[in-house]
Amino acid sequence: MSRHKVDAVAPAQPRRSGAMENRRRLNSTLRAYFHNHQQNAAESFERLAAEPLQSLMTMLVVAIALCLPAMLYVGVSSLQQLSGSWESSAQMTLFLQKGASDNAIKKLITGLEVNSELAEVQYISPLQALDALQDSGGFGEALTLLDENPLPPVLLVVPIADIEGDVPRIEQLLRTLSAQPLVDEVQLDMKWLQRMQQILDIGRQITLLLGGALALGVLLVVGNTIRLAIENRREEILVVKLVGGTNSFVRRPFLYIGLWYGACGGVIAGAGVVLAQFWLGATVLRLAALYQSDFSLQGLGAGGMLVLIALGGALGLIGAALAVGRHIAQLEP
Repeated sequence: MSRHKVDAVAPAQPRRSGAMENRRRLNSTLRAYFHNHQQNAAESFERLAAEPLQSLMTMLVVAIALCLPAMLYVGVSSLQQLSGSWESSAQMTLFLQKGASDNAIKKLITGLEVNSELAEVQYISPLQALDALQDSGGFGEALTLLDENPLPPVLLVVPIADIEGDVPRIEQLLRTLSAQPLVDEVQLDMKWLQRMQQILDIGRQITLLLGGALALGVLLVVGNTIRLAIENRREEILVVKLVGGTNSFVRRPFLYIGLWYGACGGVIAGAGVVLAQFWLGATVLRLAALYQSDFSLQGLGAGGMLVLIALGGALGLIGAALAVGRHIAQLEP
C-alpha cells in the first residue's frame, strides 16, 4: 500500500517544480522590465542635464504655461473664500415706523425670535442709532443742531446658516418680514453677492479656457522638442533597430525626456506661484486691513503642488508620446 501511495504522489513533483520555474521567470522578467525603466529614466535625466540651457528653456515654457492658470486659480479661490465670509455674515435691516411704541416693538421682537429661519434679532433704538452716527460719521456737531431725532427704530436680523446661500428662501423671508405691521422697509443688498458669484463663475471658466489653451501649447512645445531630439539621434535609432530593437524600446527614453520636461516645469511653476503669493501677500494684507478684513491670498498647498507637478508630467508625457509615435515608426533601416 505504501509503495502505491509513493508512486501516486511522485508525478506531482515535476509540475510543482515547473510552476516554481515559471514564477522565477516572471519575477526575473519584471525585475528586468523595471530595471530598464529605471535606467532609461536616469539616462534621460542625464541627457537633459548635459544640455542645461536648452533644457531649462523648454522647462520654463512649460512652467509659464502652468503658472498662469495656477495663479488665476489661486486668485479665484481666494475671492471665493472672501465671498463665502461675506455670505456667512448676511444681515437684514428692518426699519420700523417712527413713533412705534415700545410694547409694539417688543411684541414684534418676540414674534421674530420664534421664527425658525432667524438666528438672531437685535434691536437698535433711535437714540442708540444717533449716538453711533455721531461717533462714526463725523457729523457730531451737525446732529446736535437737529430739533428731534430723525432716525427710526431698527431691527438687525440674521438668518440661519442653512438659508444664507439660498436666494429664493431669502427672498421669501424678505417678503415675510416686509409684511409685518411695524416694518416700513427691509434692506438686504443681494445684488452685489449675486454679481460676485457671477464674476467668480466667469473667473473659473476663464481659468479652464486659459488652462486648456496653454496645455495645448505645452503639448506642441514638448512634441516639437522631442521631434528635434529624434532627428538628432536618427543614426543611433537606426543602429538600434538594425540589431533588433523594437519601437517600444526606442520610444521609451524619449517618453521619459517628455516626462522630465513636464515634471520639472511643474516644479518651477509651483515655485513661481509661491513667489508671486509672497510678493503680493503683504500688499494684499495692507489693503485688507484698510477695510478691516482678514482677507489673504490662499496658496496651492502641498496637494496643489503635487497636482501641478503631476499635471506637468502628464502633459509632457502625452506631448512626447504624440511626437514619438509618429516619427519613430517612420525611421526604418
